[in-house]
Amino acid sequence: MYKLKVKEYRVKKEWSQKELATRSGVSQSAISYIEHSERNPSIDTIAKLGIALGISPHDLIVFHDYDK
Repeated sequence: MYKLKVKEYRVKKEWSQKELATRSGVSQSAISYIEHSERNPSIDTIAKLGIALGISPHDLIVFHDYDK
C-alpha cells in the first residue's frame, strides 16, 4: 500500500488545490480525492503532479510497511 504526499508539497509551495490543478492539468476534484486518500491515481497523474510541483514523482509516494 502507498500514500501520496501531494498536500504536503502543495502546502510548502503555498498553492491552493486550484493552483495545482491549473499547473498540472489534473482536476481540482481529483486532487482533493487524492489528498484525502479516496482515490488511487494513475501513474500518469502522479507524474503530472510531480512535474507541476517540481519534484520527482517518486518523491510523492510513501510506501507503508504493514508487516511491522
